[in-house]
Amino acid sequence: MPPITYEGIRNWDECDPARHPFAWDEGEEEHLRSLVREWVPPVLSGMAGSWQGERWCESQVDAVVRERYGAWAWGWSWCHYDSGPIGSWVSGPKSVTTPDDTAERVVAALLEWRAWLERTAQRFAELAPPPDASPEDRSWHLERACVRLVTHALDSGADNAWRGQTSIVLGWFLTSTGMDRGEAERAVERAIGGRFESWVTPDRALIESVGEDLAVGLTGRTPYQDNRERAALEEFHDRH
Repeated sequence: MPPITYEGIRNWDECDPARHPFAWDEGEEEHLRSLVREWVPPVLSGMAGSWQGERWCESQVDAVVRERYGAWAWGWSWCHYDSGPIGSWVSGPKSVTTPDDTAERVVAALLEWRAWLERTAQRFAELAPPPDASPEDRSWHLERACVRLVTHALDSGADNAWRGQTSIVLGWFLTSTGMDRGEAERAVERAIGGRFESWVTPDRALIESVGEDLAVGLTGRTPYQDNRERAALEEFHDRH
């Protein structure tokens, strides 16, 4: 399998669970475990061997996973350290050990990725502006969606480069509402514009400022500030 490209990562259609069914049961789990075990070297390279065997194993398992389940599965190894939402896998050198333990980690990571995609898709559906929203209402929905999706990325466990995940998720969200992908990426870049820093959790004011800039940039309207009439919707979004 060829490596996943930058364009592939940015394409929500390639990851949207609604477009890519995932059949999983005990038989499928055991089959994947058996496939992984076949690629674990009998003797690991370790530090003395620059982890070559472990890295090779990870690359082979990655090809197996994506070939078996499709392009959406690319993120099974997108670990916290690399700005991803996966805690069950770290890297070949750290996660490839015995055949059984390695297979256990791969299965856990794949299921963790799928569950995160499904939660993300659910958030998109909840936060999307109504099709008939006025420009003012659309601005409000976009601003609140941005704030909550930045938090969604922060809460994923991603480490220093969490801002990369934020950019990807916001682009996915905008394209899920029907926006052109290039336009969505430019809108996100204009709103974020280097304002998030590695290892620094942004305060609420900065997140809300980014959300407002995204909304204004896309609608030309400032988000409606009096949220009393939307209190129930605010509570629903915060609860879920």
